[in-house]
Amino acid sequence: MNIGQIRELGVNAFRDDFPWSDFEQPGGRIGFTPQLGRLDAQIKSAVARPFLILAFGHHLVPNSMPPTTDEARRRFAAYASAAAHAVAPQHPVFELWNEWNLAAKKDAAFSVDNYLALAKIVQPAVKQAAPGAPFVVGAIGDDPGWNWTEQMLQSGILQYADGVSIHLYNFCMGPAKRNSAEVVDRLNTFHRLVSEASGSPTFPIYVTEAGWPTANNKCGVSEQAQADNMAQLILWASTASSWLKGIWLYELKDSGTNPSDLEHNFGLYHFDNSPKRAACAVRDAWAFVRSSTSAESKQLSGGVTAIIASTPAGRRMAIWSGDPNQRFAVRLRSNAADATYSLPCEAAAQPASGAWMPVSGTPLLVSTNNAAAPDFDIRPER
Repeated sequence: MNIGQIRELGVNAFRDDFPWSDFEQPGGRIGFTPQLGRLDAQIKSAVARPFLILAFGHHLVPNSMPPTTDEARRRFAAYASAAAHAVAPQHPVFELWNEWNLAAKKDAAFSVDNYLALAKIVQPAVKQAAPGAPFVVGAIGDDPGWNWTEQMLQSGILQYADGVSIHLYNFCMGPAKRNSAEVVDRLNTFHRLVSEASGSPTFPIYVTEAGWPTANNKCGVSEQAQADNMAQLILWASTASSWLKGIWLYELKDSGTNPSDLEHNFGLYHFDNSPKRAACAVRDAWAFVRSSTSAESKQLSGGVTAIIASTPAGRRMAIWSGDPNQRFAVRLRSNAADATYSLPCEAAAQPASGAWMPVSGTPLLVSTNNAAAPDFDIRPER
């Protein structure tokens, strides 16, 4: 079912755990096991590029959660090497651990120094097994004040990395910040920190988790808000392609059926595999900008955002209101007979020329064959 859903979305990568404890069996046998059957099938299907998390300790290896001794690190590197070799033909990307910094709040062994020591031995092992596979560090969970992040970036770890990754969530912030704009603001701050530490404004950054749960509790959002936030984030990402190498939305399908449990309700699909609104919103937003060669973001009046992208087929413009409670309408100033507009999840595009088009939290998608970026009139709607 996962393979079909990934294909339905049209996305070109998926992220998944590749746990050491499931890959190395007692007696030192290393390879895909029944526990990894779903992952093995997904990778071999070639439905999308695998982004794999090399992580977690092994119950048979002392001092491995996290690896803090030379022997534990050596054993982890051996697993990472074998894992990389096993999937190298599928052009994977590898990420070292998952949210190491969050574990550091309760366990001093999850220090920056120990993370750096692990990266130093794992990176060459992975590169030898899969020379073309990017090796990504970080997978940084929530880090208010950026203290752990800055320590990691200043440790010298970037010399062992092809990129750095971060997780960005805001679902328990106040309702006014529970949106894509807040994620973009924090991502831009992270980009500045990485640029300063690496000396390069284009050092690769991966957002390996972002999402909004549709649970019916105080931190949940509506299915429409989830869809709008995800579509906006994908559309904005087209403006940052020089340094932003991907966004992985958490998660493909709900992990449970309790409507009030946050962790059960992050999916683009319900637990029964029926799609939420987010599924078609992600599909259509990605299809809209996938072929863009360049893009820029502009702020229009009233807190309206416009993404203007160039594609081989002409201009693409995505327009939305930063406040879902404020609605607007826009109209092309010039007559463009070929221009059309639609909304995510709508089947048919409509002629845009002369029409007042609706702008809300749901991105308005405007296409024209004209190479020049069109101007708009904008008015508030009641």
